[in-house]
Amino acid sequence: MISFLIALAVLIAGYFIYGKITEKIFDIETNRDLPAYTKQDGIDYIPMKPWRVFMIQFLNIAGLGPIFGAIMGAKFGVSSYLWIVFGSIFAGAVHDYISGMISLRMDGASLPEIHGKYLGKGVKQFMRVFMVVLMILVGVVFVVGPAGLLADLTPKRLDTAFWIGAILVYYFFATMLPIDKIIGKIYPFFGFCILFMAVGIVVCLLIRHPALPEFWDGLSNQHPQAATNPIFPMMFVSIACGAISGFHATQSPLMARCMTHEKYGRPIFFGSMITEGIVALIWAAAATYFFNDTETGKGFFSGGTNASIVVNAIARDWMGIFGGLLCILGVIFAPISTGDTAFRSARLIIADFLKIDQKPIAKRLIIAVPLFVIAGVILAYSLLDKNGFETIWRYFAWTNQTLAVFTLWAITVYLVLHKKPYLFTLLPALFMTMVCSTFVFAQEEGFLGLNQGLSCILGGIITLATLIGFIVWKRKQIR
Repeated sequence: MISFLIALAVLIAGYFIYGKITEKIFDIETNRDLPAYTKQDGIDYIPMKPWRVFMIQFLNIAGLGPIFGAIMGAKFGVSSYLWIVFGSIFAGAVHDYISGMISLRMDGASLPEIHGKYLGKGVKQFMRVFMVVLMILVGVVFVVGPAGLLADLTPKRLDTAFWIGAILVYYFFATMLPIDKIIGKIYPFFGFCILFMAVGIVVCLLIRHPALPEFWDGLSNQHPQAATNPIFPMMFVSIACGAISGFHATQSPLMARCMTHEKYGRPIFFGSMITEGIVALIWAAAATYFFNDTETGKGFFSGGTNASIVVNAIARDWMGIFGGLLCILGVIFAPISTGDTAFRSARLIIADFLKIDQKPIAKRLIIAVPLFVIAGVILAYSLLDKNGFETIWRYFAWTNQTLAVFTLWAITVYLVLHKKPYLFTLLPALFMTMVCSTFVFAQEEGFLGLNQGLSCILGGIITLATLIGFIVWKRKQIR
């Protein structure tokens, strides 16, 4: 319990200390005209109150990731706490804040436009396709989980396929309608459920005071299949949204188009990531308790990648009927509140690329309909193949972290060009490059099935080559 409380305190302190440092390095401008006013269109560019923008940003990024990822990460033991804390502060929050503020300075530009400006036109074209694929995968991944849970809570005739269809219908309207009509109105309620889950579990932890593993007990790998799931790189991919996630930067432009002052960037972008890190830490702590419970723990992980089994167990045993119901509703709303904006982001990325005005509804339909057709095909596969969801999640997780790598390099280039300290983004960029490139070669959960040592060597070579390329580029800038 002491380790959990220390980790929680460090996360909160990170917002006030490192968040302020990051804001100072970026150097906000208090009198700048923002796109919410200069490009106001009543659809995507709409001035909104800061608290509402924060809530939407938090819900956009906090789908099942900080719950699912934290629970899966807890299998590795207390070392998961360290990645959640330091990953959130030094990588995730910096990644989210600077990418969001760059978008704000570029009139709410989508992430591929930012990549193109700082990494080149070739990267921009590649990332346009890459990010649309990721957005569709996010939408698909965050349909299956809540649909399955809703099917368990409702009559048998309302099966998983029915709820998938119902959620997709909601996604379609959330993608098409002005951002303040659906998303802006129902997200406060969604946010209450998600935050209630986290607060409720903290209260239960403090009251019950369970014997949680501590740092001084050791940071060894506690994963049931530790031989094929080494902490590096597997844990750093499993815990994505609770530490650093490329998906977050795809959502930031949505909020950059609604912000009314640059000073709100730190609470909205940096603060949302830290809040998500807190949620992930809480779920990791609860999961480590159940996982290490000698009587019941390992049984809760029999569901493999289905996080709802663990959530249901925690809710049922700790929070009673009413609290458990709200907890489960939170698990339903969390992914739904991410999936809807994923499709919206895909629409905007394509619109920016093709320069299609999104004010006429017919032009929104031209983009949105094909997106949902593709999503429907992937969802059909996930239902027909018993391992379909696991396969989709695997590709989603790696794609998500790879996107974070590109974004970290883009904001590092931004800092270099603006003559600002760049080491504090260069180091996370190098680390995540190592994680993602090693994962490609790794056995079992990776793609190519090589052993741990060889995977790390090859990942290190790619990372070193990237660093050398950066140094060569930087020297050219000095000349």
